[in-house]
Amino acid sequence: MQSEKAERITITLPPEMLASIKKKVSSGSYGSTSELIREALRLWQKKEEEHNARISLIRERLAHSAQSGDPVPLETAFKSIEKHHKLRIKKQANENI
Repeated sequence: MQSEKAERITITLPPEMLASIKKKVSSGSYGSTSELIREALRLWQKKEEEHNARISLIRERLAHSAQSGDPVPLETAFKSIEKHHKLRIKKQANENI
């Protein structure tokens, strides 16, 4: 496995962010500002991957839903939900007696 060569970049940060970074490094939580920034980028990449996976899953579910049968008018769907909710409430009330 070939190791990747690191490249130096320059970034500009607001004073508050820079102070937070310096505080973490000086406390010993990180060995260097570069280490902290690499960790932050790894977390950002993971968040992006998870977001993309969620979006992909939503798209798959939407595609499946679009192919799962005839559409139901919204009013009909809400009436059905309301009916099931009322039946559930009634059933719970009878169980508590």
